[in-house]
Amino acid sequence: MKFTLDWLKEHLETNASPEDIGKALTMIGLEVEGMESRGRALEKFVVARVVSAEPHPNSDHLQICKVDAGTGEVIDVVCGAPNARTGMKSVFAAPGTYIPGKDFELKAGVVIRGAPSNGMLCSAAELELSEDHEGIIELPDDAPVGAKYVDYAGLDGVVFDISITPNRGDATGVYGVARDLAAFGIGTLKQTDMSPVPSKGPSPIAPLPQQFAEGEPKAIRKFAGRYIAKVKNGPSPDWLQARLRAVGLRPINAIVDITNLVSLGWGRPLHAYDADKIEGTILLRNARGEAFDALDNKVYQLDETMTVIADDKGPLCLGGVMGGIRSGVTEETVNVFMECASWDPDLIAQTGRKTGIVSDARYRLERSVDPALTEPGMELATRLVLELCGGEPMQPAISGADIFPETVVEFPLSEVKRLTGLEVSPERIEAILASLGFVVSGSGPVRNVQVPSWRPDVTQKADLVEEVMRMVGVDNVPVEPLARLDHVAPRMLTNIQNRRRIVRRALAARGLDEAVTWSFISHDDATRFGGGTQDRQLANAIASDMTDMRPSLLPGLLAGARRNANRGFDDIALFEVGQVFLSDRPEGQRTYASGVRTGTARISGAGRHWSGRAEAVSVWDAKADLAAALDVLGVDMDKAQVLPEAASWSHPGRGGRVALGPKITLGWFGELHPALAAELDIDGPVVAFELDVDAIPEPRRKATRTKPALELSPFQAVSRDFAFVMDRAVTAAAVLKAARGADKALISDVGIFDVFEGAHVGEGKKSVAIEVTLQPRDRTLTDEDIDKVSAAVVAAVTKASGGELRK
Repeated sequence: MKFTLDWLKEHLETNASPEDIGKALTMIGLEVEGMESRGRALEKFVVARVVSAEPHPNSDHLQICKVDAGTGEVIDVVCGAPNARTGMKSVFAAPGTYIPGKDFELKAGVVIRGAPSNGMLCSAAELELSEDHEGIIELPDDAPVGAKYVDYAGLDGVVFDISITPNRGDATGVYGVARDLAAFGIGTLKQTDMSPVPSKGPSPIAPLPQQFAEGEPKAIRKFAGRYIAKVKNGPSPDWLQARLRAVGLRPINAIVDITNLVSLGWGRPLHAYDADKIEGTILLRNARGEAFDALDNKVYQLDETMTVIADDKGPLCLGGVMGGIRSGVTEETVNVFMECASWDPDLIAQTGRKTGIVSDARYRLERSVDPALTEPGMELATRLVLELCGGEPMQPAISGADIFPETVVEFPLSEVKRLTGLEVSPERIEAILASLGFVVSGSGPVRNVQVPSWRPDVTQKADLVEEVMRMVGVDNVPVEPLARLDHVAPRMLTNIQNRRRIVRRALAARGLDEAVTWSFISHDDATRFGGGTQDRQLANAIASDMTDMRPSLLPGLLAGARRNANRGFDDIALFEVGQVFLSDRPEGQRTYASGVRTGTARISGAGRHWSGRAEAVSVWDAKADLAAALDVLGVDMDKAQVLPEAASWSHPGRGGRVALGPKITLGWFGELHPALAAELDIDGPVVAFELDVDAIPEPRRKATRTKPALELSPFQAVSRDFAFVMDRAVTAAAVLKAARGADKALISDVGIFDVFEGAHVGEGKKSVAIEVTLQPRDRTLTDEDIDKVSAAVVAAVTKASGGELRK
């Protein structure tokens, strides 16, 4: 929320500097997100007098103006404003000045239609003071030539931008902020006259009848309206327009500006209707599926859960959220019906989410507005209308009743010390609470504290402790270091937390970039990847493409790859470690590590290179990524089962499943199915893997965590090659497993280096060549030793594969 220092001082008597006020705001929980001078961007603009304005010889709409900007010389300026004339005073920008409304910097030596122009006479829109761009700014005759415009116009004030937490509806008005600062000791709070304004007669609009069925959602609690006749609406005073512009609001007219002033100043949203545009009886009811033409020039479809203020023709206002164009107040409005109502915060938030409307009224009302301000707010608005627009106020039209919690909390004063460590005297605790509007009664160690109507968020003693701590100062909370342990601290991270950290580092080391994607995906994507069931669909989705909890990390990663490809980055390697949801049960929430590679994004690097042809990613890259992730998590890929069972998203025959036994599936790898790639609008090749981190068995606890000594053999390793002819159906894993088991003591490694199929090996056959490495430990191997192991390898592979040694 934004407000100016001058605005704050209308509610707070203080001599504190802007810096001290900013520090105090942050200290009391109203964090300052920004603090700047309004006139900083307008420092170079000066008051100038147009000495003469003559028609441009080469243009029908331009004029050549002679301008006195207080520099001692007359400056030539080409100007297209229709109101530029001899003798007037305006705002001048010299070359080198940045024009915020146009986003450019004036340059020297500019020639326009053959005439030099050495500056610019500016409109209000070009200075971002309003949207008026019909002509240049006109200043009074007594405006001092050469003076800075920000000083002359009083635009050098400070603007604060503070962050309001959802529970602090009382701080959405400048008055509420001033109340907190006064309690903190920054100044003295000024009271506002909200006493009833005498009425001139009965109201032409009776108290609004309410048409709500039993059990029907009812957002409105109390409606206070006032008919003000014979007003003279028009532009609001300069001080009011400047105040609204300073906080980013556009002045409309006096009546509308008054509603915005009360909303921002006291946190009390209002709405004004042109009473002459109301047709028939005005009443309170829920919408009936009508289309609503709102003040933001958009049409919204309303449903039966949304409360509206309506007449015989339909909705006039979407209650608590936004008014309608049909009854909007204009400068021609003569009779005004001013509304100040109290609403249910939850239903206002619900209506705002359904319609997508983000208005100042919704922002405040869904945070809970002080119910005690409903009628006083209307009286304050009435007083301002009479002051600025005149008119005759009629009797208020009141309907409904508000809800006052009247919360009383039993507050042991010792809780302040127990929860914060602060030593605060009972007298000071009572004074702090009283300054914030709480009523403290009783004596002794436990007091009764009545919560004011504007603080519905305070419901228990811990909330009161927080109020005291805010005003004493968080910086004053004593800091005590934790006691030093006399032993080695136990491991703090859980096993799954360690696994997430380890696998992230491993995948990043392989050249994959980490992505963080939404846990919500579209229903179509969820269905494509094994989800889409009713139990995992969101009851209140935040967007139409975020309706289901994700059953896989791949939809988000593939969407990221597609967005990069659409912007010219075809070679992408992404990974994510996060939660997936296989069911709506706790055990259905699993931690997965997944990755995708596209184009030529292999671990050796992506893109073309002069030294050789760029190789596209293949299923083996995805398998290698999965193997690397398993390796750092303590699972040897060689000891796991790699089965030719492709995942549902994988190309048949170009993917596999990694398992530990028949029951534990660790993950999948493969090339993305072409049909799925086409549905997702992704050009191939695309390979991916998924690892179920939770499926990895917990490591067995050992007596010691000490690593064994490194043992290196001093003897030369020996390699032997073998080629076998076998059926095509035999898996490589079976061959490798058999060869390794031939002699576990001597065989240190087995790898496949060639697979061949052809007519001379037989129909339905293939040749598989393996390299076996023998590593002796205690002596150099003899030919007999090598021949013995070789024979064992041949026998083991022949038995396991049904093949024979290739001659």
